[in-house]
Amino acid sequence: MSAIAFDIPDEIRALCDGLGDFLKAEVISRHEKHHKLLSNGRYTYDEDGRYTEEVINIIREVRMAASKAGYYNMCVPEELGGSGLGMLAYYVAWEHTFRTCGPHNWLAVYAISHWALGPSRLLERVTEEARSEILDGMVAGETSMCFGLSEPGAGSDAAALTTKAVPDGNGWRITGRKIWTTNSPIADYCIIFAQTDPERAAARKGGISAFLVPTNAPGFEIESIIAMHGAVGGNEAQLVFDEIRVEPYQLVGELDDGFKNAVFGVSMGRIYNSARTLGLARWSLELALDYAGTRQAFGKPISEYQGVTFPLAESAMELHGAHLMGLNAAMLLDRGDLAIKELSMAKAYAVEVGVKAIDRAIQTHGAMGFTNEVGLAEAYNTVRVVNVADGTNEILRRTIAHRLLGGDTEL
Repeated sequence: MSAIAFDIPDEIRALCDGLGDFLKAEVISRHEKHHKLLSNGRYTYDEDGRYTEEVINIIREVRMAASKAGYYNMCVPEELGGSGLGMLAYYVAWEHTFRTCGPHNWLAVYAISHWALGPSRLLERVTEEARSEILDGMVAGETSMCFGLSEPGAGSDAAALTTKAVPDGNGWRITGRKIWTTNSPIADYCIIFAQTDPERAAARKGGISAFLVPTNAPGFEIESIIAMHGAVGGNEAQLVFDEIRVEPYQLVGELDDGFKNAVFGVSMGRIYNSARTLGLARWSLELALDYAGTRQAFGKPISEYQGVTFPLAESAMELHGAHLMGLNAAMLLDRGDLAIKELSMAKAYAVEVGVKAIDRAIQTHGAMGFTNEVGLAEAYNTVRVVNVADGTNEILRRTIAHRLLGGDTEL
């Protein structure tokens, strides 16, 4: 029985059925086969905190298997080699992926091309020469990329970035640094945002451009891996650029108008993070409901105590609302609306109620909820991070208020 009054298109439902089988065969099975390698950070990461070569190879295997099966590129435009499905499919598939795999089977993040890590509509903006160089490998899942926007002094205020691309002959040389660049330790390419007109950039009237740069380019350095939540490694890094030479064909989109790429990408990121949060929160809620039905206390299942079940009912209400908001935002995007207010609402609400739902699931499990084996603590850490990624909840509220005050008051 569905709690949604409108029908998800049959092709998307069928896609999710097949995706579920794929996840079991290519993701969950790999975690079972390589359990120690993929679940124990002492084996997952090397002494510098990067994924080991064996882990990188497994990640590539999943990407390539997903590409061959048709899931990796399902939402990539047809002209780029994908199936051209829209944001509704993207949202539904990602939610299904994380609800199926939970936090333990983390290779699932490579089953569908993430907008900033693999092929997406973002690559429509690269030049034909760059496309001919990178597209085949990217679509096949052989290679990947990363998105170099955030800097130590430019997070939510991304326009404050200081990385510069200085003219050099018919090209440029890029100097600066980036932080929180997901996938950069294993990526083959990076889209780097840099000032190309400092005066316009200072006035916040453009002056920022984007460039596609191979991560093995001279002057491109991974300075350090950023480890979080007590982990011994990670897949985010601080990057340093020392006069990286870039050619005209490496420009992404229009000169001095690079923020169009950033805004476009972040919109896809908010759909992704809304879906990821909902999937992990639903996985957590279902785990808590199962546990409450079997765990005995004072002679009866704890599901018979309102102190246990009422918080779970509260989460069910909130997650249902988040689900509807996410579906609505995705459908608005598919029909060509910018949906700035609605997308901001969907992401902010989903991540806030999602982290509460996981926290309540932990509370339901008592001390067991903190164990690595159950996975709830890992889910909590993931979703707590998402409360900051692709626009903090405070920035999203600022955007919503700005739209409302500007006359966009339809709710």
